Amino acid sequence: MTQDDIRPLAGVRVLELGNYIAAPTAGRMLGDFGAEVIKVERPQTGDEIRTWRLYSGDTSMLYRTINRNKKSIVLDLKTDAGREIVLELVKQCDVLLENFRPGTLERWGLGPDVLDAAHPGLIITRISAFGQTGPMAQRPGFAAVAEAIGGLRELVGDPDRPPVRVGVSIGDSIAGIHAAFGTVMALFQRERSESAVPLPHRIIDVALNESILSVMESLVPDYLAYGINRERVGGRMEGIAPSNAYPCNDGASIIISGNGDAIFQRYMGIIGRPDLGADPELQTNAGRWRRRDEVDEAISAWSRLHSSADALAILDAAEVPCGPIYTAADICADEQYAARNMIQSFAVDTGEAEPKDVGFTGIVPVIGERSLPIRNVGPDLGADTREVLASVLGKSDAEIDAITATTP
Repeated sequence: MTQDDIRPLAGVRVLELGNYIAAPTAGRMLGDFGAEVIKVERPQTGDEIRTWRLYSGDTSMLYRTINRNKKSIVLDLKTDAGREIVLELVKQCDVLLENFRPGTLERWGLGPDVLDAAHPGLIITRISAFGQTGPMAQRPGFAAVAEAIGGLRELVGDPDRPPVRVGVSIGDSIAGIHAAFGTVMALFQRERSESAVPLPHRIIDVALNESILSVMESLVPDYLAYGINRERVGGRMEGIAPSNAYPCNDGASIIISGNGDAIFQRYMGIIGRPDLGADPELQTNAGRWRRRDEVDEAISAWSRLHSSADALAILDAAEVPCGPIYTAADICADEQYAARNMIQSFAVDTGEAEPKDVGFTGIVPVIGERSLPIRNVGPDLGADTREVLASVLGKSDAEIDAITATTP
């Protein structure tokens, strides 16, 4: 069996009605592992992220990345004709994936009861800011708001400055991962169940703020048990030391995570501070955290004597966990990523005279030693409309012409 044959979700068909990042991330993950994902986009503009971070051409690399391994069809869900096609497609699909504001599908006449009537057994995965129920369900909200309400934003940045955001839409991505997991879980339950799974158990309800809350570790229990409200600590991690970014004499910084008890003693010997390694108070994380400033100053004094490459070589030889802080260029040149097929190249239209060879990040997790091959990057708007209507719904050329003629 070749890697091209390793597709655990082959035979699963997903209808994606999602926009932006959260639902499309879930669809991407399902598509990565073999599901046929049919992405429905609005006429003319398509998914809005086609123009996000668009530096040239008409389709951003963000769209090409998040919507890889999918097919794009154009339907107007605000029309009766568009909704009728959706219901026809639902009959041929295992999963419907959406991230509209709660109540939108219902207003269009495509609520769960209608979808279930069209295809009993359909799994309906819904992503929204605050979930489908509760007093905040109807409120709009993007990942930035969810990250704040989920507790993440308060912990990101330096303590003497306002909270900041990480450099990616982490709330959307984490919600998409939860949605993909929930979808596969529902598929598994449906597969092994001896009787029909009730509709409420086939609705996967993913909230952005809850997805963030789920990865906040012991934030809530620490508060309830000890009355602790965690605070921003910059490049550190609350209660764990020493773990930080340290400056070198070539202007670069490196990450060193020497917070294991046994590692710490070895680490202090490397930087010429065996006194700290032998200090009774510094034998545990609790003590090292109390004296974190002192320990970090000692490490920085050592790191400033070396180039980043030399410092990393010394630490690697002593088996102290460390690493460089990569840019995109560093990632593209890295042997480890290359060995695991984590940068895969495709000829892509970037608005220039000829397509450009562009690398895209590989499929995670790895099955079979290296990333599975990406089948296609995010498609052009409506590129698969005719093929899907013909192969999935059995429409004739004349019928497809009539459908596409009514789409602006």
